[in-house]
Order: sequence, then structure tokens, then C-alpha cells
Amino acid sequence: MPAVDRTLYHFPLDPASRQARLALGEKRLPFEPVVVRYWEQPPEFTALNPSGLTPVLVEADGGQRTVVCEVRAILEHLDEQHPQPELIGRDPAERAETRRLMQWFDRKFDHEVDGYLLHEKLEKRLTKMGAPDLSNMRLGREALRVHLAYVEKLLGERDWLAGRRLSLADFAAAAHISVLDYFGDIPWRETPGAKTWYMKLKSRPCFRPLLADRWPGLAPAAHYDDLDF
Repeated sequence: MPAVDRTLYHFPLDPASRQARLALGEKRLPFEPVVVRYWEQPPEFTALNPSGLTPVLVEADGGQRTVVCEVRAILEHLDEQHPQPELIGRDPAERAETRRLMQWFDRKFDHEVDGYLLHEKLEKRLTKMGAPDLSNMRLGREALRVHLAYVEKLLGERDWLAGRRLSLADFAAAAHISVLDYFGDIPWRETPGAKTWYMKLKSRPCFRPLLADRWPGLAPAAHYDDLDF
């Protein structure tokens, strides 16, 4: 049976793209990464996804071509087509908690933290919108501490965020946190439980490509790719 030809259109410092990359890596599914400057709305990309948002997964299997747009659809597609290793949960309670936490990070965390910090530090830089607004960055850092305290609470009760096993909830959290860590914004000394959890994730083979990410003009924090930071 011929192998499926996969292409992932992504942006390296996009948390949604990172979730897709982590899932593909954990499931050991080979793919060709194509970096997209999504803010420029390249027509060949918007032809794949009219929203213009990354990531987009394109699979070619013989004469059949499947285009899967944006992270939640990609993760569910991968879990349906490649159920091992199990990343969504083994029973209804685990699956419900995994989905709740994925939504927490992709909606609440993204709005309250990324919407300030990544907008000011990354999006403004990419789109030439001017200097960061320090008051917005302060709001983002305050919200980040609240979210990290919640992560600490969960990890004080569980082995992984959603329960006893690694899940897509961990990948969602790590995708968002890792981009902020690229910019040195995570107060690791205040969150020892989250730091230990993140060190375990950083050590997984699926995480290595993320630690190699670099973007011109945006150097990562010195500890970014250090497994024993």
C-alpha cells in the first residue's frame, strides 16, 4: 500500500500550528512542512483555506486529495485515521476533560494571554504595526500568571493535565506556552510543577522540531531549547 503524502502548511510561532506538528510527531506520521506567511494572505494558501489561518494539512493518497483546515479539524482527523497512540482519552470522562482543556487554551488562554503578549511581541512585528504597548503586555503577563496557577493546580492532582495519560490537552497547553517561552515570558521559578511537566514534554522526540524553530529578527530566549533549563 503506498504511503500517504502529507504536507502541513504552518507558521513556526503559531500555537495552533505547533499543536498539529506535535500530534503528527507523536503519531510518527511523516509530513513535509511548508512555512506560510499567513498575514500576507498568499493566494495559493487562501485557496486551500479561505479563512487564511494556519495550519492546513493536505494529504494525497493515490488519486484522492484531502484538505483539512485548522487545528481542531486536523487533530480530530488524525485521531480518527490513526488512533494509536491514543491522545484524546480512553474513556468518556478522559475525552471530555481533554476536549475541555483544549478549548481552555485555544479560546480562553489565547484571548487573555496570547491576545496581549503575542499580539504585542509577534504580530505587531510581523505586520509592522509599531512598538509594543507596555500596558497590554502587563495585562497579558498578569493573565499568564493566573493560567499558570491553574496548570499548577491540575498537575498537583494528576500526572498529566487531563488525567493519568499524556493527551492533546498537554499538547494544546505546551503549544501556547512554548511560543511564550520563545520570548522568555514564562516565570518558571514561580511554577515548579509546570516546569517539571514542560521539561518532560520538551524531552519527547515530537518536540525537537519546535525547539529548532527560529524566525529572522526574533531570537529566542537563551534557555528556549535547553532541556534542563
